Amino acid sequence: MGMGKATAMVFAAAGASVVLADINETMGRKAAEDIKHNGGKAHFVKTDVSNSESVKNLVAETVSQFGKLDVAVNNAALTPDKTPTGDFDEAYFDRVIAVNLKGPALCMKWELQQMTKQGHGGSIINIASINAFKPQYNMPAYTASKHAVVGLTKTAALEYGAQGIRVNTIAPGAILTEMSAASLKSIGTSHEAFADVSYLKRWAAPHEVAQGSLWLASDAASYVTGITLPVCGGYSTR
Repeated sequence: MGMGKATAMVFAAAGASVVLADINETMGRKAAEDIKHNGGKAHFVKTDVSNSESVKNLVAETVSQFGKLDVAVNNAALTPDKTPTGDFDEAYFDRVIAVNLKGPALCMKWELQQMTKQGHGGSIINIASINAFKPQYNMPAYTASKHAVVGLTKTAALEYGAQGIRVNTIAPGAILTEMSAASLKSIGTSHEAFADVSYLKRWAAPHEVAQGSLWLASDAASYVTGITLPVCGGYSTR
């Protein structure tokens, strides 16, 4: 859903054969069917990104279905926590780190192994958050995980650049998604109450973030690796 679904649809529209992965099988299969209904090539694999064997299976099924893995967008995340650092929920902190940080790490582990085996490079895009630059109140686990994703990206870019594998990060700002709506609802507010979230005075649509991932995946970004691209309407420069 949200940015993940929008990214899959944007890539499919650009001609990519897309594998969608989610722990929610019902929504994942529907998203894949929507892509196929619009003439795209799509396949769904139920995946728990916090589980290594599940992610390993995802990559194996991708190769089985389409023959290779050229591009990966690692987007799965949990809704931000909502307590101050001095009073954080330890159980939820562990869940956020497992999905938001360990998830991209496991995805990269198996993606990098496959791309290395193929021997013709590749592009990996990790989805962080503007929280990686500008912390928000009462989100210690979410903010820590997104900071760490940036460091993880830089490390992989350094290690695998000589093999032609580019690794970059997208840092979305205020994006209209189901997750952002749930996060705002949890603190008793809504999108409409926060119009001043960018220089453009609006929230972004998920497909606008997806276009950043598409560019980083493409040959147009062939000399771009190890960077974090803010897609935030200027918010990161405040």
